Amino acid sequence: MRGFEGRADELIDRAINRLVWKMAAREREVLTDTPLVTFTFDDVPDTALTNGAAILEKYGGRGTFYISGGIASRVEPDRTLISGEGCRELFQRGHEIGCHTFAHRKLRSLDASLSADLTKNAAYLKAAGVEQPVRNFAFPYNAAWPPARRTLRSLYATCRGAGEAINRGKVDHLMLKGVEIRQPDDHSRSLTRWIDDVAAMPGWLIFFTHDIADTPTQFGCTPGTFEHLVAYAAKNCRIVTIGEAVAQLGWEG
Repeated sequence: MRGFEGRADELIDRAINRLVWKMAAREREVLTDTPLVTFTFDDVPDTALTNGAAILEKYGGRGTFYISGGIASRVEPDRTLISGEGCRELFQRGHEIGCHTFAHRKLRSLDASLSADLTKNAAYLKAAGVEQPVRNFAFPYNAAWPPARRTLRSLYATCRGAGEAINRGKVDHLMLKGVEIRQPDDHSRSLTRWIDDVAAMPGWLIFFTHDIADTPTQFGCTPGTFEHLVAYAAKNCRIVTIGEAVAQLGWEG
């Protein structure tokens, strides 16, 4: 029964996401002659720091790491989540820290407690040593919730979901689309086709993943595959954080 409920819940999320993408106003425009590629990390396992950040830095890039303070330092069977010290290290190394809620719950389950949850996550990050305001958000489980848009709009410049598409033309900045890097590794290595696409017709390609490990979870990839994608992007595109892209596109203010 739990399996059925889980599948039904996922179908509800997908339907809501499609509704948002179809109905939301296109309030921002991606106008760029330079193809932009952003690498983002959700939940942020510690290997996203030890492997992912280091690979980006090797090619002169930085990433955006969406942190949920409520699961920080959690040890799970197949991964360990980043600590407050890891958040501070990422920030000090020039990477961007984003918000992924504090509780790491779907927004429709937080409902009226969303504002308090986001405030709690901001306080966690500040205490961890992230000295700049957090201005970008990613939906836990890539699950949007229309009633949350007013709150999100008041706090963040962007929100990122999934969607498997490049951001071009008029876009909903509160529901930016992303392409997932996940298992199997052969599939992830083939994602260079998205980089070819954005290089040929400039726009903003956002990748998202989780762990970067020799034995990754189903939601991550190996260091070799991640470096393959980063190196490929660095050849013909500009690797930017979410915040850097927002500034370059003139979306600030």
